[in-house]
Amino acid sequence: MGLQMDAAELAKFLDQVFPQVRGEFLVEALEEEKILMRLCVQDKHLRPGGTVSGPSMFALADCAAYAMTLARIGEQALAVTTGCSMDFMRKPAAGSDLLATCSLLKLGRTLAVCDILIHSVGLEAPVARASMTYSIPPNRSV
Repeated sequence: MGLQMDAAELAKFLDQVFPQVRGEFLVEALEEEKILMRLCVQDKHLRPGGTVSGPSMFALADCAAYAMTLARIGEQALAVTTGCSMDFMRKPAAGSDLLATCSLLKLGRTLAVCDILIHSVGLEAPVARASMTYSIPPNRSV
């Protein structure tokens, strides 16, 4: 099936359907089965102690899985998260953006399954890992 949108088309579509996060989540790279997304960390993403909050890391993982799914199925804004498991493994680096590497594990007629590793820029060890499942709206051909 291949990619239905390139990185620029995907970024433009995300800006249209989620203008409230414009400039926060950036598509850094896109391949047929993998996407790299950046969370541009701002003060609103921090929790006490100067670290990135869990909800912000969840949002990055969710956005990466959504973007990876859309890149493969096309402009289907109503694809929704149906399952998530997330492990927070270590404290993100203070003052650093986060990068999520999302791998598409399965793309079926009704579900997409992704695995996401999140790193702080400049740190080798991942700070979080997520498994996300997306429900794909009907009326598309596989």
